[in-house]
Amino acid sequence: MDTKTIVSVDIGGTKIACGLVTLGGEAPVVESVVKVPTDAQLGGEHVLATVIEQVKAAIERCDGDPVGVGISSAGVVNPRNGDITYANELMPGWGGTALGAEVTAACGLPCRVLNDVHAHALGEARHGGGRDASSCLVVAVGTGIGGAFVEHGHIMLGAHDEAGHIGHVCCPAAAGVPCSCGASAHLEPIAAGPGIIREYIRLGGDELCADGTPMHGAEIDARAAAGDEAAVGAEHRAGLALGEVLGSMCNMLDPACVILSGSVAQCGPNWSNAMAEGFKSQAMPPVATTPIVGGELGGDAPLIGAAENFVSSGYAGC
Repeated sequence: MDTKTIVSVDIGGTKIACGLVTLGGEAPVVESVVKVPTDAQLGGEHVLATVIEQVKAAIERCDGDPVGVGISSAGVVNPRNGDITYANELMPGWGGTALGAEVTAACGLPCRVLNDVHAHALGEARHGGGRDASSCLVVAVGTGIGGAFVEHGHIMLGAHDEAGHIGHVCCPAAAGVPCSCGASAHLEPIAAGPGIIREYIRLGGDELCADGTPMHGAEIDARAAAGDEAAVGAEHRAGLALGEVLGSMCNMLDPACVILSGSVAQCGPNWSNAMAEGFKSQAMPPVATTPIVGGELGGDAPLIGAAENFVSSGYAGC
């Protein structure tokens, strides 16, 4: 395979990363990455203008001629035409943006777009923790929880382009807890980072760190390691709930492996042991030995996934 360089963009709610990804060698090469604030509150037109500006700048930084633009974006994406069909209140005005067409018109290069969690999963599946597996369930646990099932290098998309919302699976431990989607009893509000912080405070933990800044997950993890009962309890509830859902998902999908990434997945043994306990409690015997591994690509995963999707679609039939 000849090497190809793609301008790759990852659009999140807080930042936009844009760089150059070269594929076709032994491993992807990610370079010249520039990160700028999304400023999502300024609206969809502002975000689009920022993306176009960053793509043009990346084209200028490229020594040769990039073959196209691969974009990973928050929101629900129609990968057939690159439109953003839905985005929540964190990115007002982003839904309805004809992202792929607008970037092509402004920059003169073909463009393909996919959802940001799907891009992360595709990168890990083809070049990271799942590169030797026939299938994998990739779950990112951070401020929210998202996922994707990838089989033979292709992502399950679903009839409404919505497959993979593992954070919005019903979870007994979350009974009565409202979710940002409008429902209740979903996994995300109790197992993502903000849910761990809320539970820590509810159990009597401090609202502020020693330096006066708001409490955060890394501090709670450190306190759990030191034996803080509230921190231990908050992490245990979150890890157990996630593990139970992962066990249930493996019963249904039977992946060759599960790949966990995101800030919460970096928590210590108090969290990871609870997650393993929850998984074991729900996984049927044939899938109970499914390996659960960490992601390998870090922040490069969505950039690599977006580039991969440009060169060879991440979806069967798209």
